Amino acid sequence: MKKCCFFPWWVYACIIGIIFCAYKLMTTAKEEQEIDQSFIEKEGEIFIERMEQERERRRQDQQVKRSQDTAAHEDHSIA
Repeated sequence: MKKCCFFPWWVYACIIGIIFCAYKLMTTAKEEQEIDQSFIEKEGEIFIERMEQERERRRQDQQVKRSQDTAAHEDHSIA
């Protein structure tokens, strides 16, 4: 009787299990990377929105200050 298999069946089962685990590891890592990237993009958009709001608030504060300074200069009279 000739055997075509060099190793017992459980060795092949272990090899298949290792290959399957490696495949699942790679697919899960890719999914997590995509989730992380979308989270980073979302947080970045929120940060940029807050920066723009702060910039707009500062512009408005400067405009109010300029108008107050202009009004203060107009109120001064020498006579």
